[in-house]
Amino acid sequence: MRFLSGCAILMMLSVPAQAKITRDDWGTSPEGEKVSLFTLTNPKGLEARISNYGGIIQSIKAPGRDGATANVVQGFDTIEGYTRAGGRYGATIGRFANRIKDQTYTLEGTTYHVTRDGKPYDLRVWDATPVNGAEPRLILKLDDPDGAMGFPGHVKVTVTFTLTARNALHIDYRASTDKPTVMSLTNHSYFNMAEADAPSVLDQLLTLNADNITAGDASNTPTGELRPVPGTAFDFRTPTQIGARINDPDPLLVQAKGYDQNYAINGVPGTMRLAARLEDPKSGRVLEEWTTQAGVQVYTANYATRDKGFGQHSAVALEAQAFPNAPNIPAFPSAEVTPRRPLHEITEFRFLIDKAK
Repeated sequence: MRFLSGCAILMMLSVPAQAKITRDDWGTSPEGEKVSLFTLTNPKGLEARISNYGGIIQSIKAPGRDGATANVVQGFDTIEGYTRAGGRYGATIGRFANRIKDQTYTLEGTTYHVTRDGKPYDLRVWDATPVNGAEPRLILKLDDPDGAMGFPGHVKVTVTFTLTARNALHIDYRASTDKPTVMSLTNHSYFNMAEADAPSVLDQLLTLNADNITAGDASNTPTGELRPVPGTAFDFRTPTQIGARINDPDPLLVQAKGYDQNYAINGVPGTMRLAARLEDPKSGRVLEEWTTQAGVQVYTANYATRDKGFGQHSAVALEAQAFPNAPNIPAFPSAEVTPRRPLHEITEFRFLIDKAK
Protein backbone atom coordinates (compact mmCIF):
# COMPACT_ATOMS: atom_id res chain seq x y z
CA MET A 1 0.00 0.00 0.00
CA ARG A 2 1.17 3.58 -0.71
CA PHE A 3 0.78 6.23 1.94
CA LEU A 4 3.65 8.59 1.00
CA SER A 5 4.60 9.61 -2.51
CA GLY A 6 8.12 10.58 -3.34
CA CYS A 7 7.29 14.25 -2.99
CA ALA A 8 4.74 14.06 -0.15
CA ILE A 9 6.03 14.74 3.33
CA LEU A 10 3.71 14.21 6.27
CA MET A 11 4.46 16.50 9.18
CA MET A 12 2.98 16.48 12.64
CA LEU A 13 0.94 19.49 13.77
CA SER A 14 2.96 22.30 15.28
CA VAL A 15 0.78 25.12 16.62
CA PRO A 16 1.88 26.26 20.10
CA ALA A 17 -0.66 25.67 22.87
CA GLN A 18 -0.93 24.41 26.42
CA ALA A 19 -1.79 20.80 27.19
CA LYS A 20 -4.90 20.77 29.35
CA ILE A 21 -8.49 19.62 29.77
CA THR A 22 -11.31 21.95 30.77
CA ARG A 23 -14.97 21.34 31.56
CA ASP A 24 -18.06 23.39 30.68
CA ASP A 25 -21.71 22.86 31.51
CA TRP A 26 -23.57 21.71 28.40
CA GLY A 27 -27.20 21.60 29.49
CA THR A 28 -29.18 18.50 30.37
CA SER A 29 -30.19 15.22 28.79
CA PRO A 30 -33.85 14.59 27.85
CA GLU A 31 -34.20 12.95 31.29
CA GLY A 32 -32.86 16.03 33.07
CA GLU A 33 -29.34 14.77 33.87
CA LYS A 34 -26.59 17.37 33.81
CA VAL A 35 -24.27 17.10 30.81
CA SER A 36 -20.73 18.43 30.40
CA LEU A 37 -18.51 19.25 27.45
CA PHE A 38 -14.78 18.70 27.93
CA THR A 39 -12.12 20.42 25.83
CA LEU A 40 -8.76 18.66 25.46
CA THR A 41 -5.79 20.47 23.92
CA ASN A 42 -2.19 19.38 23.43
CA PRO A 43 1.01 21.48 23.13
CA LYS A 44 0.88 21.40 19.32
CA GLY A 45 -2.58 22.90 19.04
CA LEU A 46 -4.80 19.91 18.37
CA GLU A 47 -8.16 20.28 20.13
CA ALA A 48 -10.89 17.73 20.81
CA ARG A 49 -14.23 18.40 22.48
CA ILE A 50 -15.94 15.40 24.02
CA SER A 51 -19.18 15.13 26.00
CA ASN A 52 -20.18 12.66 28.66
CA TYR A 53 -23.55 12.52 26.91
CA GLY A 54 -23.20 9.50 24.63
CA GLY A 55 -19.42 9.66 24.77
CA ILE A 56 -19.73 12.09 21.85
CA ILE A 57 -16.76 13.60 20.03
CA GLN A 58 -18.34 16.99 19.38
CA SER A 59 -15.43 18.44 17.41
CA ILE A 60 -11.76 18.00 16.52
CA LYS A 61 -9.90 21.08 15.33
CA ALA A 62 -6.78 20.56 13.22
CA PRO A 63 -4.74 22.89 10.98
CA GLY A 64 -4.04 22.41 7.30
CA ARG A 65 -0.91 23.13 5.30
CA ASP A 66 -1.59 26.88 5.37
CA GLY A 67 -1.95 26.86 9.16
CA ALA A 68 -5.70 27.51 9.07
CA THR A 69 -7.52 25.48 11.70
CA ALA A 70 -10.84 23.76 10.98
CA ASN A 71 -13.15 21.38 12.77
CA VAL A 72 -13.13 18.07 10.86
CA VAL A 73 -15.93 16.25 12.74
CA GLN A 74 -19.58 16.88 11.98
CA GLY A 75 -21.55 17.72 15.09
CA PHE A 76 -23.86 20.20 16.76
CA ASP A 77 -23.21 23.24 18.93
CA THR A 78 -25.78 22.26 21.56
CA ILE A 79 -26.90 19.09 23.31
CA GLU A 80 -30.35 19.68 21.82
CA GLY A 81 -28.89 19.20 18.35
CA TYR A 82 -27.80 15.69 19.27
CA THR A 83 -31.05 14.76 20.97
CA ARG A 84 -33.04 15.96 17.93
CA ALA A 85 -30.77 13.92 15.64
CA GLY A 86 -31.41 10.81 17.74
CA GLY A 87 -27.82 10.19 18.83
CA ARG A 88 -25.15 8.51 16.71
CA TYR A 89 -23.30 11.63 15.53
CA GLY A 90 -19.80 11.32 17.02
CA ALA A 91 -21.06 8.99 19.73
CA THR A 92 -19.76 5.89 21.46
CA ILE A 93 -21.91 2.99 20.25
CA GLY A 94 -22.78 -0.13 22.27
CA ARG A 95 -23.55 -2.66 23.57
CA PHE A 96 -23.16 -4.11 20.07
CA ALA A 97 -22.37 -1.73 17.23
CA ASN A 98 -23.92 -2.52 13.86
CA ARG A 99 -26.17 -5.34 12.68
CA ILE A 100 -27.12 -8.70 14.17
CA LYS A 101 -29.25 -10.79 11.79
CA ASP A 102 -32.92 -10.61 12.80
CA GLN A 103 -31.75 -9.15 16.13
CA THR A 104 -31.22 -12.73 17.31
CA TYR A 105 -28.19 -14.83 18.21
CA THR A 106 -27.28 -17.92 20.23
CA LEU A 107 -24.59 -17.88 22.90
CA GLU A 108 -23.54 -21.00 24.78
CA GLY A 109 -26.80 -22.76 23.90
CA THR A 110 -29.15 -19.91 24.80
CA THR A 111 -30.93 -17.81 22.18
CA TYR A 112 -31.10 -14.08 22.82
CA HIS A 113 -33.20 -11.39 21.14
CA VAL A 114 -32.04 -7.78 21.01
CA THR A 115 -34.82 -5.53 22.29
CA ARG A 116 -35.52 -1.85 22.99
CA ASP A 117 -35.70 -2.56 26.73
CA GLY A 118 -32.86 -0.32 27.81
CA LYS A 119 -30.77 2.54 26.49
CA PRO A 120 -27.97 2.31 23.93
CA TYR A 121 -24.70 3.89 25.02
CA ASP A 122 -25.02 6.88 22.67
CA LEU A 123 -28.12 8.06 24.56
CA ARG A 124 -26.71 7.68 28.07
CA VAL A 125 -24.93 10.10 30.39
CA TRP A 126 -21.59 8.59 31.40
CA ASP A 127 -19.68 9.20 34.65
CA ALA A 128 -16.77 11.46 33.68
CA THR A 129 -13.32 12.02 35.20
CA PRO A 130 -11.02 14.58 33.55
CA VAL A 131 -7.27 14.09 34.07
CA ASN A 132 -4.86 16.94 33.38
CA GLY A 133 -1.26 16.43 32.33
CA ALA A 134 1.11 16.42 29.39
CA GLU A 135 -1.42 14.18 27.61
CA PRO A 136 -4.87 15.15 28.93
CA ARG A 137 -7.40 12.34 29.36
CA LEU A 138 -11.14 11.99 29.79
CA ILE A 139 -12.27 8.77 31.48
CA LEU A 140 -15.91 7.82 30.89
CA LYS A 141 -17.62 4.97 32.74
CA LEU A 142 -21.05 3.36 32.81
CA ASP A 143 -22.77 0.26 34.15
CA ASP A 144 -24.95 -1.72 31.74
CA PRO A 145 -27.24 -4.09 33.66
CA ASP A 146 -27.86 -7.74 32.90
CA GLY A 147 -30.64 -8.06 30.32
CA ALA A 148 -30.44 -4.48 29.04
CA MET A 149 -31.56 -4.45 25.41
CA GLY A 150 -31.74 -8.24 25.59
CA PHE A 151 -28.00 -8.75 26.19
CA PRO A 152 -26.87 -11.02 29.01
CA GLY A 153 -24.38 -9.97 31.66
CA HIS A 154 -23.88 -6.99 33.93
CA VAL A 155 -21.22 -5.06 32.03
CA LYS A 156 -18.94 -2.33 33.35
CA VAL A 157 -17.57 -0.15 30.57
CA THR A 158 -14.68 2.32 30.58
CA VAL A 159 -13.76 4.45 27.58
CA THR A 160 -10.69 6.66 27.92
CA PHE A 161 -9.96 9.45 25.45
CA THR A 162 -6.35 10.68 25.49
CA LEU A 163 -5.02 13.55 23.41
CA THR A 164 -1.41 12.56 22.88
CA ALA A 165 1.68 14.69 22.35
CA ARG A 166 2.00 12.96 18.95
CA ASN A 167 -1.24 14.58 17.73
CA ALA A 168 -3.50 11.58 18.08
CA LEU A 169 -6.83 11.06 19.81
CA HIS A 170 -6.31 7.69 21.47
CA ILE A 171 -9.52 5.82 22.44
CA ASP A 172 -9.16 2.91 24.87
CA TYR A 173 -12.23 0.67 25.23
CA ARG A 174 -12.50 -1.72 28.19
CA ALA A 175 -15.41 -3.77 29.52
CA SER A 176 -15.87 -6.54 32.07
CA THR A 177 -18.89 -8.81 32.52
CA ASP A 178 -20.17 -11.22 35.15
CA LYS A 179 -21.40 -13.71 32.53
CA PRO A 180 -20.70 -14.43 28.85
CA THR A 181 -22.06 -11.80 26.48
CA VAL A 182 -21.30 -10.24 23.10
CA MET A 183 -19.95 -6.73 22.64
CA SER A 184 -18.73 -4.39 19.95
CA LEU A 185 -17.85 -0.80 20.82
CA THR A 186 -17.06 1.90 18.28
CA ASN A 187 -17.07 5.63 17.70
CA HIS A 188 -19.49 7.02 15.11
CA SER A 189 -17.77 10.27 14.14
CA TYR A 190 -18.37 11.68 10.67
CA PHE A 191 -15.20 13.13 9.16
CA ASN A 192 -14.70 15.75 6.48
CA MET A 193 -11.03 16.74 6.35
CA ALA A 194 -11.77 19.99 4.46
CA GLU A 195 -13.99 21.10 7.33
CA ALA A 196 -17.14 19.79 8.96
CA ASP A 197 -19.41 22.20 7.08
CA ALA A 198 -17.98 21.46 3.63
CA PRO A 199 -20.70 20.19 1.27
CA SER A 200 -19.05 16.94 0.13
CA VAL A 201 -16.39 14.39 0.96
CA LEU A 202 -16.47 12.75 -2.48
CA ASP A 203 -13.25 14.38 -3.75
CA GLN A 204 -11.22 13.35 -0.69
CA LEU A 205 -8.78 10.45 -0.91
CA LEU A 206 -9.51 7.29 1.06
CA THR A 207 -7.12 4.39 1.57
CA LEU A 208 -8.19 1.20 3.34
CA ASN A 209 -5.85 -1.51 4.57
CA ALA A 210 -8.27 -4.25 3.57
CA ASP A 211 -8.34 -6.89 0.85
CA ASN A 212 -11.92 -8.03 1.61
CA ILE A 213 -15.35 -6.83 2.65
CA THR A 214 -17.90 -8.84 4.63
CA ALA A 215 -20.59 -8.83 1.95
CA GLY A 216 -24.16 -8.39 3.14
CA ASP A 217 -27.63 -9.63 2.26
CA ALA A 218 -30.70 -7.56 1.34
CA SER A 219 -30.66 -6.02 4.83
CA ASN A 220 -26.93 -5.28 4.46
CA THR A 221 -26.16 -7.82 7.19
CA PRO A 222 -23.00 -9.88 6.60
CA THR A 223 -23.65 -13.46 5.56
CA GLY A 224 -20.20 -14.81 6.34
CA GLU A 225 -18.82 -14.25 2.84
CA LEU A 226 -15.48 -12.50 2.60
CA ARG A 227 -15.54 -10.84 -0.82
CA PRO A 228 -12.19 -9.76 -2.34
CA VAL A 229 -12.09 -6.09 -3.34
CA PRO A 230 -9.58 -6.16 -6.28
CA GLY A 231 -11.29 -5.15 -9.52
CA THR A 232 -14.41 -3.86 -7.73
CA ALA A 233 -15.81 -0.50 -6.64
CA PHE A 234 -14.81 -1.41 -3.08
CA ASP A 235 -11.07 -1.36 -3.77
CA PHE A 236 -9.41 1.42 -1.73
CA ARG A 237 -6.08 -0.30 -1.24
CA THR A 238 -4.42 2.71 -2.87
CA PRO A 239 -5.51 6.35 -2.42
CA THR A 240 -8.80 6.78 -4.30
CA GLN A 241 -11.39 9.54 -4.39
CA ILE A 242 -14.42 8.46 -2.39
CA GLY A 243 -16.72 9.53 -5.22
CA ALA A 244 -14.77 7.83 -8.00
CA ARG A 245 -16.94 4.70 -8.02
CA ILE A 246 -19.73 5.50 -5.58
CA ASN A 247 -22.33 5.30 -8.38
CA ASP A 248 -21.13 1.91 -9.60
CA PRO A 249 -24.06 -0.48 -10.34
CA ASP A 250 -22.89 -3.04 -7.78
CA PRO A 251 -26.04 -4.10 -5.84
CA LEU A 252 -24.38 -3.43 -2.47
CA LEU A 253 -23.77 0.19 -3.45
CA VAL A 254 -27.17 0.64 -5.08
CA GLN A 255 -29.15 -0.63 -2.10
CA ALA A 256 -27.14 1.47 0.37
CA LYS A 257 -27.04 4.57 -1.90
CA GLY A 258 -23.28 4.66 -1.38
CA TYR A 259 -20.71 2.93 0.78
CA ASP A 260 -21.97 1.19 3.91
CA GLN A 261 -19.73 -1.86 4.16
CA ASN A 262 -17.54 -3.49 6.74
CA TYR A 263 -13.96 -3.96 5.60
CA ALA A 264 -11.90 -6.80 7.07
CA ILE A 265 -8.73 -5.03 8.15
CA ASN A 266 -5.58 -6.85 7.04
CA GLY A 267 -3.47 -8.32 9.81
CA VAL A 268 -4.28 -9.99 13.10
CA PRO A 269 -7.25 -8.70 15.15
CA GLY A 270 -6.07 -7.61 18.56
CA THR A 271 -2.88 -6.05 17.17
CA MET A 272 -2.49 -2.35 16.45
CA ARG A 273 -2.43 -1.75 12.69
CA LEU A 274 -3.47 0.79 10.10
CA ALA A 275 -7.14 0.65 9.13
CA ALA A 276 -7.76 3.77 7.06
CA ARG A 277 -6.28 7.00 5.78
CA LEU A 278 -8.39 9.99 4.74
CA GLU A 279 -6.89 13.06 3.05
CA ASP A 280 -8.20 16.35 1.77
CA PRO A 281 -5.77 17.28 -1.04
CA LYS A 282 -6.72 20.97 -0.97
CA SER A 283 -6.07 21.67 2.72
CA GLY A 284 -3.50 18.93 3.28
CA ARG A 285 -5.31 17.65 6.37
CA VAL A 286 -4.78 13.93 6.86
CA LEU A 287 -6.38 11.43 9.21
CA GLU A 288 -4.90 8.00 9.83
CA GLU A 289 -6.96 5.50 11.81
CA TRP A 290 -5.09 2.74 13.65
CA THR A 291 -6.87 0.06 15.63
CA THR A 292 -6.83 -3.38 17.25
CA GLN A 293 -10.38 -4.06 16.01
CA ALA A 294 -11.22 -6.67 13.37
CA GLY A 295 -13.05 -4.41 10.91
CA VAL A 296 -13.93 -0.89 9.90
CA GLN A 297 -17.41 0.08 8.74
CA VAL A 298 -17.16 2.70 6.01
CA TYR A 299 -20.31 4.81 5.71
CA THR A 300 -20.55 7.78 3.36
CA ALA A 301 -23.51 9.56 5.01
CA ASN A 302 -25.84 8.20 2.36
CA TYR A 303 -29.06 9.38 3.97
CA ALA A 304 -27.97 12.57 5.69
CA THR A 305 -30.35 15.45 5.02
CA ARG A 306 -30.23 19.19 5.49
CA ASP A 307 -32.87 19.11 8.21
CA LYS A 308 -30.10 17.70 10.42
CA GLY A 309 -27.66 20.24 9.05
CA PHE A 310 -25.62 17.99 6.76
CA GLY A 311 -26.05 16.92 3.15
CA GLN A 312 -25.77 13.50 1.53
CA HIS A 313 -22.15 12.34 1.19
CA SER A 314 -20.97 15.36 3.18
CA ALA A 315 -18.76 13.18 5.41
CA VAL A 316 -17.54 9.65 5.95
CA ALA A 317 -17.67 7.50 9.09
CA LEU A 318 -14.79 5.08 9.67
CA GLU A 319 -16.07 2.91 12.50
CA ALA A 320 -13.48 0.45 13.81
CA GLN A 321 -15.44 -2.40 15.39
CA ALA A 322 -16.10 -6.14 15.53
CA PHE A 323 -17.53 -7.63 12.33
CA PRO A 324 -21.29 -7.00 12.07
CA ASN A 325 -23.30 -10.17 12.76
CA ALA A 326 -20.23 -11.79 14.32
CA PRO A 327 -22.33 -13.57 17.00
CA ASN A 328 -24.01 -15.58 14.22
CA ILE A 329 -20.93 -16.33 12.08
CA PRO A 330 -18.53 -18.77 13.79
CA ALA A 331 -15.86 -18.12 11.15
CA PHE A 332 -15.74 -14.40 12.02
CA PRO A 333 -13.41 -13.13 14.77
CA SER A 334 -15.26 -13.69 18.03
CA ALA A 335 -17.17 -10.84 19.66
CA GLU A 336 -17.76 -12.84 22.85
CA VAL A 337 -16.75 -11.28 26.16
CA THR A 338 -16.54 -13.41 29.31
CA PRO A 339 -15.52 -12.91 32.95
CA ARG A 340 -12.12 -14.41 32.05
CA ARG A 341 -11.83 -12.63 28.70
CA PRO A 342 -12.80 -8.97 29.14
CA LEU A 343 -13.02 -6.58 26.23
CA HIS A 344 -10.03 -4.39 25.46
CA GLU A 345 -9.77 -2.60 22.12
CA ILE A 346 -7.94 0.53 20.98
CA THR A 347 -8.61 2.97 18.18
CA GLU A 348 -6.38 5.94 17.47
CA PHE A 349 -7.10 8.88 15.17
CA ARG A 350 -3.78 10.39 14.08
CA PHE A 351 -3.81 13.88 12.56
CA LEU A 352 -1.09 14.95 10.12
CA ILE A 353 -0.44 17.47 7.38
CA ASP A 354 0.62 16.62 3.83
CA LYS A 355 2.83 19.54 2.86
CA ALA A 356 2.94 18.65 -0.84
CA LYS A 357 0.47 20.23 -3.28
